[in-house]
Amino acid sequence: MTYCVGIRLNAGLVFLSDSRTNAGLDAISTFRKMMVYEQPGERFMVMLSAGNLSISQSVRELLQVEKVDNGTEAGLTIWNATSMFDATRVLGAAVRRVYEQDGAALKSAGVDFNASMIFGGQIKGEAMRLFLVYSAGNFIEATRETCFFQVGESKYGKPILDRVLTPATALDEAAKCALVSMDSTLKSNLSVGLPLDLLVYREGALQSEQIACLDDKNPYFQMIHGTWGQRLREVFESIDDPRWDGGDAAHPLMTPSSRYEPMRKIAKPSDRIV
Repeated sequence: MTYCVGIRLNAGLVFLSDSRTNAGLDAISTFRKMMVYEQPGERFMVMLSAGNLSISQSVRELLQVEKVDNGTEAGLTIWNATSMFDATRVLGAAVRRVYEQDGAALKSAGVDFNASMIFGGQIKGEAMRLFLVYSAGNFIEATRETCFFQVGESKYGKPILDRVLTPATALDEAAKCALVSMDSTLKSNLSVGLPLDLLVYREGALQSEQIACLDDKNPYFQMIHGTWGQRLREVFESIDDPRWDGGDAAHPLMTPSSRYEPMRKIAKPSDRIV
């Protein structure tokens, strides 16, 4: 499995991915899930992939060819597309082509055609855009209301993203939030693992040098891992325990309610088993 997150902000884009593909007692392997497509000054795009590794690798290879005609204009590629929307159409067409080539064989072997991608970036003359591409090759775009996408094991890392991120969030703060989200996922799921790939893109730059690979010895990620766990415990311990008797508690647990109590049966002496 895997966990990847892409974030679109007013100031730029943040991408983070893990690198684990198998998890077990004796079967752990790593592959990069982040692919950067860059033509400095002209276009900058990033793809994060989750799901079946053979499918995502085949899609990557198809994006390198001269053209992908399945469902797109002849000759349209990610390198000559004039909008991120068209570049994402090329990616969707590549996914569909892999399905045409391998879908039947995978199905006969009992393997689901399972792959999803986060794809975002900027082409000169256009605003930044971020998309989530599904296994069928269709896609949706991030909005101000939904400024991030996740693929893979998303449930553990979603709460912090929901609580912190808005389009106005600063890039460094969003990168920190993404790392906390990843740390929460690593803590709860063995199928997600180090090293991590983190990329920050600033709006209008059309290139990025802020790309880092983080392993278990990375000092910043070690700090995130230790500090986040410690602060969570401190916040938890600072919250009052429930007071069942009410009394003078500032936040009593039991208050008058119009709801019925849970159904319960009180045993009578005659109901007891001798």
